[in-house]
Amino acid sequence: MESTAKDLSFVERLFHLKEANTTVRREVLAGLTTFVSMAYILFVNPQVLGDAGMDKGAVFTATALSAILGSVLMAILANYPIAIAPGLGDNAFFTYSVVLAMGIPWQTAMAGVFISSILFLILSVVKLREIVINSIPHDLKLAIAAGIGIFIAFVGLKGGGLIVGSKSTLVAMGSFTVPTTWLTIFGLIVTGILMARKVPGSIFIGMVMTTILGLITGLIKLPTHIISTIPSLKPTFGVGIAHLGDISQPQLWAVVLIFLLVAFFDTAGTLIGLAEQAGFMKDNKMPRIGQALMADSISMLGGSVMGTTPTAAYVESSAGIAIGGRTGLTSLVVGVMFALSMFFSPLLMVVTTNVTAPVLIIVGILMAQSMKQIHWEKFEIAMPAFLTIVGMPLTYNISYGIAFGFLAYPLTMIAAGRRKEINPIMYILFFIFIGLLYIINILPG
Repeated sequence: MESTAKDLSFVERLFHLKEANTTVRREVLAGLTTFVSMAYILFVNPQVLGDAGMDKGAVFTATALSAILGSVLMAILANYPIAIAPGLGDNAFFTYSVVLAMGIPWQTAMAGVFISSILFLILSVVKLREIVINSIPHDLKLAIAAGIGIFIAFVGLKGGGLIVGSKSTLVAMGSFTVPTTWLTIFGLIVTGILMARKVPGSIFIGMVMTTILGLITGLIKLPTHIISTIPSLKPTFGVGIAHLGDISQPQLWAVVLIFLLVAFFDTAGTLIGLAEQAGFMKDNKMPRIGQALMADSISMLGGSVMGTTPTAAYVESSAGIAIGGRTGLTSLVVGVMFALSMFFSPLLMVVTTNVTAPVLIIVGILMAQSMKQIHWEKFEIAMPAFLTIVGMPLTYNISYGIAFGFLAYPLTMIAAGRRKEINPIMYILFFIFIGLLYIINILPG
């Protein structure tokens, strides 16, 4: 009894549960809810990065370890119920924009992630990250989130067989005579119904049900076992550091910059949104945001060494917050659950593209919701926002979408007589993106 009381007092001292008006039971339940809501990344991340040629087993382990690192740091440093794991937008950019579209080997691209994570950490330490984030108009931040969402959904529609390439119309409807396409449709409908009914862990449950249907129908092969040793990190560990010498071409520095910018916006927006939901905001500012950004920066650096794309605060943390999670104990539980999940890597074999495609589409829908807050009635805002959003899926490249918006914004704002509202840093970014487009498209690779 005495040891239990001591343990509880230690937890109280660490997380200040009474001050936050919560209990250990509530925080543990919130942590489990958040984990179930975001556990899909364990299987989606290896699938997406696997498309870039990376070893899926190693990526699975790197995904879990970076999620553990980020979530535990968030718990200890910032005491927030916000979980961290590799972000879906960043891995999509890595695979489909950098490796496949630009033809850069994944090893070199991972060196770009490593460099951007070092810069990211430095910017967080000197607090320049907040300054740059604050200089970018809120409407463009919303447009970037929405554009990445539509891009991710497009990747899901393509991967699930619902959309195929066409010489005459660029894209066309996929064939319904392909059995696996129906697996995607089933997953999308089931997950959509669960989401509409606000069932906790809807995305994860939808994945499980789609996988079960695939196993029953024989469209997915049954694994020989479920529990195994943790997959080795060797195929990806330190690869980015080993290939730092490859970052010599101007194209690759452009990639580093884009990784930095995408990661810049990811976590900050999510943190503020979740803080609003949990009631943490004070005078329109988030207490301990510096510590929260530091947790994100360190986990991003750790992930780049282990072999995964940048981490981000997860909007799925809202599921845990909704049922009462208010302290770092929630995110600590998430970290513990990711540690336990590392022994279930054989399930990677049953989580096929058709199982993960509905996840990408659903997450795309959730991210696209930020469009409703954009000031569409003002054309000087609508044009750069629209170009940002459509530029990503139509060029199949997140960086082009961001570039289109950042180039259009100063021009339309000046034309509308709103020159004084443009932050000076936006002019710097304007010229950076002109150089970036020149480097990517005109200079030889």
